[in-house]
Amino acid sequence: MRKRFVLRFGQLLLWGLLLAAAVQAQPLTAPDRQPAVQPITPPPSMGLGLPLPQAQIDRFSITIFPDGRNLPPGQGSVAQGARLYQAQCAACHGDTGIEGPAARLAGSDGFFGWSDPLRVLRIRSNPLLVVSVGARWPYATTLFDYVRRAMPHHAPKSLTDEAVYALTAYLLHLNDLVPSTAVMNREALLRVSMPGLAKTVSAWPTQP
Repeated sequence: MRKRFVLRFGQLLLWGLLLAAAVQAQPLTAPDRQPAVQPITPPPSMGLGLPLPQAQIDRFSITIFPDGRNLPPGQGSVAQGARLYQAQCAACHGDTGIEGPAARLAGSDGFFGWSDPLRVLRIRSNPLLVVSVGARWPYATTLFDYVRRAMPHHAPKSLTDEAVYALTAYLLHLNDLVPSTAVMNREALLRVSMPGLAKTVSAWPTQP
């Protein structure tokens, strides 16, 4: 029995040694490698859109900045603006710019004004009248920009630059910021000091 056990143990040991030798004799398998990163190929062009010529871009690049950049040549007087206002603006803003129903163009902010004691009654039916363009907007150039870009409501961008200068002059006069003889152009507009500037905080850095 003991002899058979020793023989069996010897056979198992021999088979174990042969198996270990066979494993060591085989070349080691290279570890798994991540596939090489392939460069991303941009998708083919869809062929949508066309490059715009500069002349067409200029038609839409109409933002007027507080320093006067993009103000066009031309001019308009308070008297010319008064006639244009009655034809183009009074139906929405009222005969003197305070009646509404659209936004109020003249006077102070708030529900009440000493020169306009009935304002609070109009605000009940037209809440937009609580804010005044003349009192809130900080730059006269913004007034020009908005009128040219968005007015009159039924036909925006239909006014000539001279008409916009004239309407701007008239609106400034309604707010007692320029005299009735004033003529607005790109130089005169920059000299107008709007009351809203004193209560405005600019988010733009003073230095680029």
